[in-house]
Amino acid sequence: MKVYSKIVWSVNFKDKIKIVFLQWENKRKTGAAILYTSDLELDALTAIRYYKARFQIEFLFRDAKQYTGLLDFQSTRRDAIHTQIDASFTALNIMKFEDRRAKNTSGKTVISITSIKRQKMNYNLIGKVFDKLGIAQTCEKAKSVFQDLGGYEAISA
Repeated sequence: MKVYSKIVWSVNFKDKIKIVFLQWENKRKTGAAILYTSDLELDALTAIRYYKARFQIEFLFRDAKQYTGLLDFQSTRRDAIHTQIDASFTALNIMKFEDRRAKNTSGKTVISITSIKRQKMNYNLIGKVFDKLGIAQTCEKAKSVFQDLGGYEAISA
């Protein structure tokens, strides 16, 4: 990775800003990014770390909005909104915890919230079908079918 930085005058901000230009290349692709900060004393590598952290937070909010109902408020009361926000982020954290436990790791993993949501819906539906048919989910044949169909249409690692 190559990193360049320069203090320049911004016409839009009518002030000096620090530009950080990143250029990288690996076996699969090449890329570039332009970052900026109004903190002229901030070194380039720290600015990159800050942007990386910022985007991790953005991904967290994106997942909460898309998959756990962060913006599906049914009330205008402050305490009800706080409860909804807490429930949304708690659901997201539980999904990530379950994923790490299933992969038997404590480190960072790639996770597909869509796949986890699909698996949960599949297991729920299969459980209801087994109950209606009077099939116990504890027998070996039922366990095998339950596991095979639970991951149906889910993205595999």
